[in-house]
Amino acid sequence: MAVIKAPQMRETNQTKGANATQATGTQPMPGLWITGIASQYPPHLLAPERLGEFAEMFFDVEKPALKRLLHINKRSGIETRASIGDLQTGIASQPKAPTLADLDRFYRQAGVDLAAQACRGALKEWGGRPCDITHTVAVTCTNQGNPGYDLLVARQLGLPHTVDRMLLHGVGCAGGLAIMRAAAQIASGAASRGRPARVLAFACELCTPNVRYELAAAAACANPADVGIAGALFADGAAAFVLCNDAGLLLPQQQQQQDEAGDSGYSDDGGGRDSESHRAEPLFELLEWGSATIPDTMQHMGFYAEGTGFRTVLTRDVPSFTKAAIAPMFRSLLPRVRDKTASASLDVADFDWALHPGGEAIIHGAQEMLGLTGEQLRATREIYRTRGNSSSASVLAVLDLLRRMGRGKDHVVATSFGPGLAIEMSLLGRCREGDAATRDDSD
Repeated sequence: MAVIKAPQMRETNQTKGANATQATGTQPMPGLWITGIASQYPPHLLAPERLGEFAEMFFDVEKPALKRLLHINKRSGIETRASIGDLQTGIASQPKAPTLADLDRFYRQAGVDLAAQACRGALKEWGGRPCDITHTVAVTCTNQGNPGYDLLVARQLGLPHTVDRMLLHGVGCAGGLAIMRAAAQIASGAASRGRPARVLAFACELCTPNVRYELAAAAACANPADVGIAGALFADGAAAFVLCNDAGLLLPQQQQQQDEAGDSGYSDDGGGRDSESHRAEPLFELLEWGSATIPDTMQHMGFYAEGTGFRTVLTRDVPSFTKAAIAPMFRSLLPRVRDKTASASLDVADFDWALHPGGEAIIHGAQEMLGLTGEQLRATREIYRTRGNSSSASVLAVLDLLRRMGRGKDHVVATSFGPGLAIEMSLLGRCREGDAATRDDSD
């Protein structure tokens, strides 16, 4: 199990890895640590009836397809959706529906501000300075402007102009774990070069400003059975985390002091403190991750820019494809996690599950297919019920909430889905302060 004194543990694993290297020719894996995580929702929470009231302002709610959408909205299981506006004032409430250009301008202010708030929360928990971030990895599907919104967030946070930036697009709701995968690959690559990595990764989606488009499409839909349900599910939100490799755990200002102190392992800070105390304290160890597309499913999910907004494609077959994809990916990753943690019996029941809250059918289908308990899915259920589906940011918000819901299980599976259809999965170990003493006693 990962412990709070992460670098010491990694040194032990590297020693074991060196033996494995002689036997197999493989290199030991670097440690990858999430040292700060935060989610940020906008202030407004919309109850289901608010969408119906809003629809009445602009559309004939007796039109069959729109009426069906509003009925689905009331039965979605979402009690409140996080929204950047109250649907009484703001960009979606103007007499003329917003254009794609309007949505772009709005995101580049309100979306950037929301993302920066989430990032500040993750940076604060990490404990380092913005200037010590080496890389950023960002994602959104609700803005497509260039330069990307990640640059605007970096400027607002005061990140150095030399920070290595990456912005993902086209991954939709899978984006929260796609940026975790990308951050892990970056940090692993830096470790192979003997360099520290402190990666700030963030996701931000503003879905509710697109509600006029969704309602207009429903009103124009000729067949109620074909109505798109995005207008009943999607919400606004942002989330961020800091991921470090082993070398990146040491905060740079302390690294300089340690270098000046020589090999003693103590820095001259006036207190004679062990340099170990200057390392960031990890929350999770990222043990394994995977990504795959499900063959012949591209037509079942999409998000396309049009003149007056974004057109969402979500077919009724998505839940059946996603639930069937979870177990095979989990089974493919589990053996390596068992090896890393020396837990040969580790299985589905030994994990809490941070499942993307994509809809009631997706959550229920995964629970049924894997035999999960309500307790294992408690954070997913809570985010879905109280905040809705904020696309790429949601799975990270679930992970953030999960760690605050009691001790929980020692290991966590995070999984999400996006256009492709694509599945992303990360397997993590919780880092518990109490485990450090246990490990020290046994050494």
